[in-house]
Amino acid sequence: MQSEKNSYIGDDKFLKMLEHYQCPTPLSVIKMRFAGAICSPNLELRPADVISSLWPEGQSPRLETKEEADLFFKFFMGLWDEMFTAVSENKVTLPAHKFHKDTESLKLQCDTRLVEVEYGFVEGFWGGRQDLQLPAFIARMVDSLSELSGVYGSLVKKLDKGTDLDEIVKTLSYTDKMVEKAVAFIIENSVLPRIESLRRTVIN
Repeated sequence: MQSEKNSYIGDDKFLKMLEHYQCPTPLSVIKMRFAGAICSPNLELRPADVISSLWPEGQSPRLETKEEADLFFKFFMGLWDEMFTAVSENKVTLPAHKFHKDTESLKLQCDTRLVEVEYGFVEGFWGGRQDLQLPAFIARMVDSLSELSGVYGSLVKKLDKGTDLDEIVKTLSYTDKMVEKAVAFIIENSVLPRIESLRRTVIN
């Protein structure tokens, strides 16, 4: 699903917009959810539905005027188009973060990755449905992403037990690479063959 081309306003300005509208979903998760939704075989899924999912049910921001609503969607669709380009070029990567190599920072990084993968890409891919008809090998790859998100959770437990930090960093890096390979496989085998059919205007 692709909108008419909008320019992304950049992370700094977008973060300020999220803060203004009290959006509880982190930007890195939004990027991955948009990527997952663009890859979704649920062709009834609209960007507006995905945007609404960023707030708890019934808590989406109240847009007072048509001008505010137009600007609101324009900003979000700018990011959507940014992620559509990443998908169409098969260059979706996990968002970069600055973390230190200490226990608390690594726990935060693992928690962040779990949310980005499971509640970002995977949730976006399913688009609120669990009955999508998928080729078995694609379904297995999506399931593997959920399993990999569980690895991040297990690393947090290992950190609580005092596991060697070098081992954690090594496993974390390897898991990141496996996530990105799985996403790339899904895009190459399920999305790119139909990418042109996804170039349509569905904003609201």
